[in-house]
Amino acid sequence: MSHTMTPVPYRIVERREETSDTVTITLEPGGDALIPWGPGQFTMVYAFGVGEIPISVSGGQSGQIRHTVRAVGAVSRAICAAPVGSTLGLRGPYGHGWPAPPPSGDVVVVAGGIGLAPLRPLVTAALGHSRRVAVLIGARTPADLIYTEEYDNWRAAGAQVLVTVDRAEASWAGHVGVVTTVLGGADFAPADAAGYVCGPEVMMRLGARALVERGLRPERVSVSLERNMHCGIALCGHCQLGPVLVCRDGPVVGYDCAQPLFATSEL
Repeated sequence: MSHTMTPVPYRIVERREETSDTVTITLEPGGDALIPWGPGQFTMVYAFGVGEIPISVSGGQSGQIRHTVRAVGAVSRAICAAPVGSTLGLRGPYGHGWPAPPPSGDVVVVAGGIGLAPLRPLVTAALGHSRRVAVLIGARTPADLIYTEEYDNWRAAGAQVLVTVDRAEASWAGHVGVVTTVLGGADFAPADAAGYVCGPEVMMRLGARALVERGLRPERVSVSLERNMHCGIALCGHCQLGPVLVCRDGPVVGYDCAQPLFATSEL
């Protein structure tokens, strides 16, 4: 078992293209395994010779780790391009993850774009555990939706899955609008519900606020902050956000804590 600053080798055993710029890879340890991860945690993923970035864990059973990566910079492009059989370096898992879904209350998940990736293990944990599960998924266009093959599985397991896009082409028969516009159709009792929100920062701000306006208590709404993390262990200070070091104190925090932080610009 390893939880050090030194990356350990993990081999890509499966690679799936989600969208034109987003790939899901499944990794297995090449030797020592990382300690078990929890939903909402991240690992630092090292593309040899290129660099290292934090990526949320999106699943993986029995020692495997699954990461969904969007190609936006040199390191993420290298990870997305890595073929099955190649090796990446992993360390972690790090950070505070999602609070456990309540067994006696409802769960409301609000995901924007690739923000569904860190929420995927939470949805899996909530199915068959919480009273009702509502999953609200938004993306810029239908082509930007990820895990589309899983929505029907979640519905079959009892979840309400509502999907919307900001812009649609002619073939799209679904809802059009930002993700908060489908909140009115979500079935949940706000008094004892737990909310989980992840996506672009403006969407998290609006999504969390909308859940509170629907009656959820701010401390029962969790968001996953994204900041520029370099070390993952609260040494370098790159991810400071007001009084919070996101890698140590987050990435998941309650909306009661996040609300004033959303007004804080990155250092």
